[in-house]
This record gives sequence, structure tokens and C-alpha cells, in this order.
Amino acid sequence: MHPQRIQPGPGQESVWDYPRPPRIELAPEPVRIIFNDAVIAASDRAQRVLETSHPPVYYIPPEDVAMEYLIPVPRRTFCEWKGPASYFTVQVGDRQADSAAWCYPDPTERFEPIRGYLAFYPSSMDACFVGEEQVQAQAGDFYGGWITSKIVGPFKGGTGTWGW
Repeated sequence: MHPQRIQPGPGQESVWDYPRPPRIELAPEPVRIIFNDAVIAASDRAQRVLETSHPPVYYIPPEDVAMEYLIPVPRRTFCEWKGPASYFTVQVGDRQADSAAWCYPDPTERFEPIRGYLAFYPSSMDACFVGEEQVQAQAGDFYGGWITSKIVGPFKGGTGTWGW
């Protein structure tokens, strides 16, 4: 049984109104990511992927990411919509976040606009921002969604939500 959709207020979106299969759109506000006092990414060109029951995942062009902090790792996963994903550990100074970022180097045709763009788990970073608002990480860390006050759920990802 699906949980009850929360009615969005003015200026809010419900993740239950997002489509399946997901769609890509330009992020309406700039995004910024901080780890160990370094700006890992800052972009006003990020794309967000919107999928039913999930907070948006933000994909940032590699030109707007401090790639010197990203170390490729052997981890690979597969998304039924986007294709095979490659992962990166984020390392700044003596701190690192293992497999904290990912990208689709060879996405499906539908997701070609995010080829090589980087997404980050907000729970692994010190802070992620959409506009000036610090985001909350989606529970469960499987999907990597970014929750802001402009998004309402309930959200898939936490304990007991896998069957939705």
C-alpha cells in the first residue's frame, strides 16, 4: 500500500506528481556542495532528475565540479532508466567520503543530457545547497535525493518503503 500523498502548499512540489519513467529538467536554482571546507561543486547549470516518490537528484556538469577532489573507484551500479553508473570517492585533505559521487558515462538515449554529469550523496558531504537552502539527505542513501522545503513526500528510501 502506498502512503498518503502530502498536499503541496504554495511554491511546493509533491514527489508523487513526478513521472515514471523519470524526467530531466534544468534545476530552478544554483546548487553548491561543500566538503572539508572546500567547494566541491557550484553550478547554475545543474540538471535535476525527477522520479515518482523520490526527491530530486541533482546532476552537475563536470566543468562546475572541482574534479581534483574526485578519485574514480571500481564501484559500478546499473539504473533501469539511466544505464551503468561509475563512482568516485571525494577526498579533501585528510578526509574522504567513499563512493560519494557518481555519474553516467554512457547513459541511455533518454538521459544523454546528463552524460558525465556528477551527482553527490548529500549525506556524505558536509553541506549541499539548492539556492541558499541547505538540503536534507533522502533516507536510506540508495537514491541520493536532495530534500528542500519546496519538496513534499512522503519519500521512498527509508526503512519500510522498498515495497512502494
